[in-house]
Amino acid sequence: MSENQNLLAEQRRTLILDEVRRRGGVRVNELTRKLGVSDMTVRRDLDALARQGVLEKVHGGAVPVVEASTHEPGFEAKSGLEPTAKQDIARAAAELVPPGAAIALSGGTTTFALAHRLVDVPDLTVVTNSVRVADVFHAAQRASGSRQNAATVVLTGGVRTPSDSLVGPVADQAIAALHFDLLFLGVHGISVEAGLSTPNLAEAETNRRLVQSARRVVVVADHTKWGTVGLSSFASLEQVDTLVTDSGLPGEARAEVSEHLRRLVVAGEPGASSKTADA
Repeated sequence: MSENQNLLAEQRRTLILDEVRRRGGVRVNELTRKLGVSDMTVRRDLDALARQGVLEKVHGGAVPVVEASTHEPGFEAKSGLEPTAKQDIARAAAELVPPGAAIALSGGTTTFALAHRLVDVPDLTVVTNSVRVADVFHAAQRASGSRQNAATVVLTGGVRTPSDSLVGPVADQAIAALHFDLLFLGVHGISVEAGLSTPNLAEAETNRRLVQSARRVVVVADHTKWGTVGLSSFASLEQVDTLVTDSGLPGEARAEVSEHLRRLVVAGEPGASSKTADA
């Protein structure tokens, strides 16, 4: 029962956040009617979302948080956003990884979720600039002892960002000397005009190196990243092979994505989860 209650709370909060962003603000009494719950429940949901820093409570309701393009939330703050969508995306993205592949995972909470799905894929070589991602593989190896076919993990050096990524000249130089089959890239924002972007200038340069070293680029991003633009763009949509996202991505956005990318994978939509454009 508690798991069901948590799931319902998460679904409510996703709907509330979408409504706040779409309309520019909502009132508590509107949300109680729309969601069919009590004022107390709505206020608890608003409190939880305000603690995550994704909206601001005002008298009688809530409004969006206006973030500067240089604002970069920490890893823990981002972990609480869209957790179900991230797990769905991680499951779908893991299906793209064959045994024995050389892959790279950038920093981010979605790539962190993906790492947990990849620990049992045999003979992987994993390049990452994420301390958190590297820890997932190292913990799995410690738990299983000297397991045969365990992943070989290469962690770049560099300067640590608020999201626990390693960036800067040391990371850039290490990545430039490597080549991998697949890059799984978490992003701060994605749009037709700005492409892929981040609020961190050093991280943008490191991400450029990751893109340049990959044969195929797979972006893993939930629907809330669509339309968000950070300070620095590091890749155009045409440089991306596949976007793996969740079912919250609106139809108009899906149409725009399909015009620029070879493949769109919508996690959690069997039978319609993958669309391939003409190469």
